[in-house]
Amino acid sequence: MSGADNVVWLGAPGFPEAARTALADTRLRANLHRATTTIRDRRLAVTAELDDWEELRAAGDAVKRRTLRHLGHHLRRLERSVTEAGGTVHWAADAAEANRIVAGLVRATGESEVVKVKSMATQEIGLNEALAAEGITAYETDLAELIVQLGQDRPSHILVPAIHRGRAEIREVFRREMGRWGRPAPQDLTDDPRDLAEAARLHLREKFLRAKVAVSGANFAAADTGTVCVVESEGNGRMCLTLPDTLITVMGIEKVLPSFSDLEVFLQLLPRSSTGERMNPYTSMWTGTTEGDGPQSFHLVLLDNGRTDTLADTVGRQALACIRCSACLNVCPVYERTGGHAYGSVYPGPIGAVLTPQLVGSGHADTLPFASTLCGACYDACPVRIDIPEVLVHLRAKAVAAEAAGRLLPTAESLVMGAAAAVLGSPARLGPAQRLGASAARILFRRGAIGRLPGPLGRWSDTRDTPVPPRESFRAWWRRTREGGPR
Repeated sequence: MSGADNVVWLGAPGFPEAARTALADTRLRANLHRATTTIRDRRLAVTAELDDWEELRAAGDAVKRRTLRHLGHHLRRLERSVTEAGGTVHWAADAAEANRIVAGLVRATGESEVVKVKSMATQEIGLNEALAAEGITAYETDLAELIVQLGQDRPSHILVPAIHRGRAEIREVFRREMGRWGRPAPQDLTDDPRDLAEAARLHLREKFLRAKVAVSGANFAAADTGTVCVVESEGNGRMCLTLPDTLITVMGIEKVLPSFSDLEVFLQLLPRSSTGERMNPYTSMWTGTTEGDGPQSFHLVLLDNGRTDTLADTVGRQALACIRCSACLNVCPVYERTGGHAYGSVYPGPIGAVLTPQLVGSGHADTLPFASTLCGACYDACPVRIDIPEVLVHLRAKAVAAEAAGRLLPTAESLVMGAAAAVLGSPARLGPAQRLGASAARILFRRGAIGRLPGPLGRWSDTRDTPVPPRESFRAWWRRTREGGPR
């Protein structure tokens, strides 16, 4: 089955075209700049409090790398632990299978609605749409996800799905749409954040109290104990995880950790990197089922959906270490100016640029690895030290090679790059080329600057101050000033 069948792809235009549209939206850019700057500053403040922050990053990196090397072993341990604790484990190879499993579990309860905890995995597989096709309504209970759902919108950020919306826009969405989904918004609703939050709280309260089935994702799961962990900031997750009779958790297979003690590292890394908090206000953990306490039926759906294929790539597999903190989005100059919708994927920003192409395979996502300046800010911010720039370059090379393989004749760009590689890769060719370039510079560019270059090269010089080649190369300087130096 192809990657396009495995993952929900929004069907948006490629990133270059979508980015041009987003860049023209001044209100979007202002919203993004304000929000990402705020989150970025909070993160820097709380990480600076820890003397061992870099050691924590190294520990998280080590745990994730070790887990991915033995992923099958830890997943089998997790299945055994969850089963022994009274839960039921289901394996889903792709999105279609995961959706069938969840829909079947909900139908078996006789219910026609579910409440949901914010979950990237269920967005990835298009669970809400799949349940709707089965006559089951899924209610998002996270405030930002509620805004997106009511506005018939798409999330544009991993942590703050409605980051592209302003307060006035949110008020209008609430006033227009809440009544169609349940309790309507107050007639005198203002755009004050406290009023908006109160309207959402009252709207959701009735859903929490009558829900019999909940669907969640998972931040982590400990293989040795079968404990599943969800962290959140609003309390909606705690309501969903404790009140309903049946809890269904959809978890990507990469979220497993070898032991419960590993949570010590990740519960310090995640809140600081995501919300700029020392600790998440709500950290919920559960192990199977307990009679008389919480859901009496627990189902864990382990989702592959392209992850095993990604694991086979020794460079690209780093992306599976992601803990969905969104720190890379908040420091990315490209994301800050285009927003998440331009990526056309449920995983936007730098991590989406390396994860989505691997999950969906070649095709529409091939433009995403080029949606980066390769500045490296994402690597510096990543709490588990995913070398996103390295993976971006790796995926770019694969995309270029795939495109070249499908052409009968080489492109002008490939010919130029091939010639450059031949010259730069050989000292015997580079020396004469440098001397020729220096001679040409002395003759053609006496004013000390290069003007508009001819033909297609003009697209480069029109937007850049092109430096003049130096009159003397370093190698020539070395030979001249240090007799007997390398040639």
